[in-house]
Amino acid sequence: MTRLAACFSLCLLSAAALAQNAAPAAVPAGQAVTTTASPELAQFQKLEDAWSNAVNIRDQYGLELVLSPLFVDVSAAGDITTRNQQVAALVAGDDKTLHLEQKVVTIRLLGDIAVANGTYEMHHKGTTGPVDEKGVFTHVFERVRGGWMCINSQRTVLRADSATKAKKPSSAESPFHIPLFSHGDKKN
Repeated sequence: MTRLAACFSLCLLSAAALAQNAAPAAVPAGQAVTTTASPELAQFQKLEDAWSNAVNIRDQYGLELVLSPLFVDVSAAGDITTRNQQVAALVAGDDKTLHLEQKVVTIRLLGDIAVANGTYEMHHKGTTGPVDEKGVFTHVFERVRGGWMCINSQRTVLRADSATKAKKPSSAESPFHIPLFSHGDKKN
């Protein structure tokens, strides 16, 4: 019995030693890779800059070069629009104050699909006046004829800081008031 236990221990230890000395496996070609500092990040930042610039200077052709004909946008307000609707809104130019800035934070490459996550700041006209909107985005790009075109966009507005709200002053003597174990407002 001890011989069997010794052989088993020896096999287990040698397998563990082989596993520690093995070279790390390369990432398969089709597997997702997330990156925050790479040439891909710079490439997609250029795409986002071209998109922002096309919106800011009301450039229809520039916007059509970035957005796929299959493009679907889900705004922070929940409105769903297509590429044609985006271009029509840009050309109609109802909002002359519209200004967009986008910054890519991460890129995930999935073969001919890339997912860009980042932050944005958008200044636009609201129903009650000018609005400065800050949020995060997810853009899905497809490789088309050696370049990239956005096929899907989702934006989410960041909540306003709760620190700006005024707090009600507490009337309690101590910060924690447990009625059963403290005197509270009663005077003995």
